[in-house]
Amino acid sequence: MPRRLSVTVEHFPLREPFRIARGVKTEAAVVTCEIADEYGRGWAECVPYPRYGESMDSVLAQIEGVRPLIERGGSRDSLAAALGAGAARNAVDCALWDLEGKSTGVPVASIVCGDTPRPIETAYTISLDSAAAMADAARASGRKLLKIKLGTDDDRERIRAVHSAARGARLILDANEGWTEANVGDHLLAAAAAGAILVEQPLPAGKDAILGKIPHPVPVCADESLHVGEDLDKLLGLYDFVNIKLDKTGGLTEAVRLMREARQRGFGVMVGCMVGSSLAMAPAILLAQTADIVDLDGPLLLAKDRPHPLTYTGSMVSPPDPRLWG
Repeated sequence: MPRRLSVTVEHFPLREPFRIARGVKTEAAVVTCEIADEYGRGWAECVPYPRYGESMDSVLAQIEGVRPLIERGGSRDSLAAALGAGAARNAVDCALWDLEGKSTGVPVASIVCGDTPRPIETAYTISLDSAAAMADAARASGRKLLKIKLGTDDDRERIRAVHSAARGARLILDANEGWTEANVGDHLLAAAAAGAILVEQPLPAGKDAILGKIPHPVPVCADESLHVGEDLDKLLGLYDFVNIKLDKTGGLTEAVRLMREARQRGFGVMVGCMVGSSLAMAPAILLAQTADIVDLDGPLLLAKDRPHPLTYTGSMVSPPDPRLWG
């Protein structure tokens, strides 16, 4: 039986609106890719991201463009040569990984991790709101590691309020490119005063040269400024960490390479996610086994997840059930 590729669009309502500096979401709209052959079925999920020029239509068109390659037996390497980094390649690449694991009986974890994967600590995200509302959300979360969405002209009161309410939780502050050269210094000082462990993408990608000229009282992490391994050299001297997301790298294959090359250059590594279901997080859980910081809480924001979802216990998330992925 020849390979068959199928692609669908799915919508997962969120438990409550999720706000960042660029807007608000009420659902996770995802593209699900399935590849089947006589030996098994592999599947994966991606999240098209308008910030990177992606839409549902563009991602679907990209996947359709590689349908002949995949259905005639194309590999992950041939996929990488045919399709650039981004959400579309992520869905196909991770579906190929899953197909290989299910058809050979060799778990993907044994290849990617070289060992049995373990539960890992993940951040829990507090979306952008008033200082009081964010403090209430941080207090109610009961989490030990919180990611705080920021990115306004003056976030100092939000930072102080969350720090006061968070009961000793470690804080990651994510400005989503929302700060400016004029206020980034004051915000970094406020982050240090709150004991934050990381500040993520404080300035717009491509407009962040000042980060090489000012002190970093808190380590600074590249997110929108980083997609693939070729981006790393231009980030040296500007950033201390990089945030690897499969929807940016174009799948697990490039993400593994990117992590290795980031370590070689001395960057700390965070593994993050878009807002998606457990299927989107599953490959990233394996990548995150050796990360310094993990932010894979997307399913916790959903009103309903997929069957055989990831298991979250407090601040810990367990590796995927083989019935889900891998």
